Amino acid sequence: MNLEISHLRLPLDAFALELDAALAARVTGLFGASGAGKTSLLETIAGLRHPPDGRICLNGVVLTDARARIFQPPENRGIGFVPQDVALFTHLNVRENLCYSQRSRARVTGPGISYEHVVEVLNIGPLAARRIGSLSGGEKQRVAFGRALLAAPQLLLLDEPLASLDTELKDQIMPYLAKIRDEFQIPMLLVSHNADELVALCDEVLVLEAGRCVRRGSPAELFIASPRPHHVLAKAADRSPVTSGPV
Repeated sequence: MNLEISHLRLPLDAFALELDAALAARVTGLFGASGAGKTSLLETIAGLRHPPDGRICLNGVVLTDARARIFQPPENRGIGFVPQDVALFTHLNVRENLCYSQRSRARVTGPGISYEHVVEVLNIGPLAARRIGSLSGGEKQRVAFGRALLAAPQLLLLDEPLASLDTELKDQIMPYLAKIRDEFQIPMLLVSHNADELVALCDEVLVLEAGRCVRRGSPAELFIASPRPHHVLAKAADRSPVTSGPV
């Protein structure tokens, strides 16, 4: 993957999201406090926000160029997006939700991915006839992953996919995220407040603060283990844990 974000500026309520970055890792994490601009960045890449300044290119294709007045709609970007609320269609059953992305995508821009393959990897075949309202939180999350994959994306955007789940469900879903990473070879941009998730899944992490990238590196460079036992963000200078403010 080659995702180029140049001179991006998106005004938000308390600050402006500003970013210049070239991303090429298999899985890139976005880490930071609530309201740092992580979700807004995903939505901008997905085409759900229209920035007044900046340029976004994915694998050489211009998705957004404010100066040139280029703005590809979300369905033409070759991007799969799983928002925090998963956004499944409650009037459709699981199979219909999964197949919707295949029917609705304007063009296949990524590798061909079959329904059977997705269902097998995510273990959602037995859920096919069930209504969305009857699913558990973990089941809904797996269905949302599957629907995004079946759009054959070049890039998968995951906005805090485990945030609404309890610890037991998180432990159940984490292996499926690893399977998606390893089985489908689709680059991912993953938002999380949980350092352990980023350490387990990501090759690179960007730390956002008030709309700007303040640190960038591998999980091993940015996080250290703490006695809880969980990983925490290390101070830039001495790698001692940061204890002020939420992580």
